Amino acid sequence: MLILTLNCRRFSAQYQLYNWGDQTVMATGMVERIVVGDSFLTHRVPGADAKHLEGECADHKDALRLILDTLVGEGLISGAADIKAIGHRVVHGGERFTKSVLIDENVVEAIKEVATLAPLHNIPNLAGIRAAQELLPELPQVAIFDTAFHQTMPEPAYMYPLPYEWYQKHGVRRYGFHGQSHLHAARRGAELVGVPLEKANIVTIHTGNGVSLCAVKNGESVDTSMGLTPLEGVMMGTRCGDIDPGIIPFMANEAGVSVTELDLFLNQKSGLAGIVGRRVSRRTVVDEAVVGDARCQLALDMESYRLRKYLGAYIAVTGKPDAIVFTYGEGWEDWPVRGMALQEMSPFGIEVDLKRDEEALKGGKEMLISADGSRVKVFVVPSGEDMVLNEDVAAIMGWQ
Repeated sequence: MLILTLNCRRFSAQYQLYNWGDQTVMATGMVERIVVGDSFLTHRVPGADAKHLEGECADHKDALRLILDTLVGEGLISGAADIKAIGHRVVHGGERFTKSVLIDENVVEAIKEVATLAPLHNIPNLAGIRAAQELLPELPQVAIFDTAFHQTMPEPAYMYPLPYEWYQKHGVRRYGFHGQSHLHAARRGAELVGVPLEKANIVTIHTGNGVSLCAVKNGESVDTSMGLTPLEGVMMGTRCGDIDPGIIPFMANEAGVSVTELDLFLNQKSGLAGIVGRRVSRRTVVDEAVVGDARCQLALDMESYRLRKYLGAYIAVTGKPDAIVFTYGEGWEDWPVRGMALQEMSPFGIEVDLKRDEEALKGGKEMLISADGSRVKVFVVPSGEDMVLNEDVAAIMGWQ
């Protein structure tokens, strides 16, 4: 009962091999620099040092072949036949997909149709699906959608105040992303405070280069910060988040910036990168802010301020939350913004323990970071996206 999960991006492919029978992670890893050259794979087995393996990958099919060869070479599987199902993370499912589904050609075509809503994500997601279909044609494959968890949002939350025909003809509405991450964070938050998920009111925050919040009421997503695309919401590593829409026609008319250029600026040259003036890690931003770089300090102050505003708004949506849960994956130790934002939220009953917060920056475990007297408990938990993928694959396969 081995499950291989894949998260394919434009130039990388993340994977996990999971044994559903004994509920253990057998291996994780990532192939990087797909297409661009000098490809390599970082392979991790619990309890052992990571291994760095090189292998040129011209496309995602080559990357999957490298993953399978590595799993065989490391003795984790005797051959591809040992794997019983594959789960694919798919970023955008539009309105059609409210839950994970077994992949067939109709599903593939539907994913293609909504690719215009998330072209940087759905297209490489599809490349991973096609690669698996070609290399492992006999295996059941499951699509798990980022947007599915948010399909419970009520109409006033997901509709934009735009011409209604835009929604009818083009599907312009809020969809939200990071659904697996928010679902896992909500589940863990409910368990940690001893409240049944179906009665839990929780604000969840997914962190990383992309950041999003979700208001969870009675266990369901009722609002989320990302919208039609992953560009909306709080300030992020390279994305601007919320801005005045009038800036777009202004820059087009004033500076002659094309639509294509605007998309590049807003998605890849804004956020922290835009304020600092270059694309750097948050650790670099923090280090340079400490020694007096004014723009690095401004970037951190802006990010924490905007996070605080959203968090306050989502507390208004949920009412007094049972918990606030930050969930993290890569780069958590480079993200001090959480502590900066929480320090000024005592009017909402949130008191952060600075020592716990500092300890949490080391990552790797669940932690309570709120002070003992805080009326609202705040937790940090490792990302559970892969576990949600595994659970959905197992459910579709009919495994207990």
